[in-house]
Amino acid sequence: MNHVIEIDGLTKDYGEGRGVFDVNLTVEPGEIFGLVGINGSGKTTTIRHLMGYLRPQKGTCSIEGRNCWKHAAELKKHIGHVPGEISFPDVRTGMDFFNLQARYLGIRDKTRVNSLIDRFNLDASAPLKRMSKGMKQKTAIVAGFMADAPILLLDEGTTGLDPLMQKVFTELVQEEKAQGRTMFMSSHMFDELEATCDRVAFLKEGRIIDVVDMSLLGGNEPVKEYKVEFTSDEDYQTFLAQSFLVKRHRDDYKQVSVLLSDRDLNALFASLSGLDVRYITQVPRTLEDQFKEKYQESEGTNHAY
Repeated sequence: MNHVIEIDGLTKDYGEGRGVFDVNLTVEPGEIFGLVGINGSGKTTTIRHLMGYLRPQKGTCSIEGRNCWKHAAELKKHIGHVPGEISFPDVRTGMDFFNLQARYLGIRDKTRVNSLIDRFNLDASAPLKRMSKGMKQKTAIVAGFMADAPILLLDEGTTGLDPLMQKVFTELVQEEKAQGRTMFMSSHMFDELEATCDRVAFLKEGRIIDVVDMSLLGGNEPVKEYKVEFTSDEDYQTFLAQSFLVKRHRDDYKQVSVLLSDRDLNALFASLSGLDVRYITQVPRTLEDQFKEKYQESEGTNHAY
């Protein structure tokens, strides 16, 4: 299978530890690939390289086999882009901007543009310079999705949107995925990435520290966490003396969380036989859990992020 997006050894060093360093990622056809990290971790820098706005100091970025820097103008014709920092050309209204984009992209049928405007409840007749941050974000989203592009690069697409519009955006991304679009999206919102992405890369100080297959989270992990709470302190202490891998325990609540694979589940229930258990539940692992763990590992500390 050919990669739609390929980043090979990408390095852009701004000095003082800022930039991206030896980033290696691939995105397959029809995949939604997420990028998450704290502010300044390199998310926008990575997407700007894919758009051909920046030239790598080392390494390469390619889309459908074409170098993003060398073929930037050609690639932009069939890539939808929602930038992280929005800057509009010198036109009066949102609709003037959409008309300008339509001419550039060769779009004659405005049905999709109008549908997106309605969907995001956008007043496209409003002057661009007077728009709120949320309205500007909606305008950028409509512009990014209006061409029905096969590839979409989304940099913090929901920034400035209220919760209702965030939901609308997520639904739009899911619909585009169902149509076979390939998307590369950055976000700081874990629930947004969980709802849309097939894989997510963690970026810390410009370096990839982990790539997560989302199908292995949310209760599908090879090693799962189970929380058990006991009625009596005696039974609680009896269980603690067992040989299970304890992730955490709380004496005040008589709770124990253990990690084990599916093949050890029978052993867990056998050990609980005869003990007075108030409840037992599986705790699904979230993307945020995985991020915090990998972030802490990379710091070499157990302090919470």
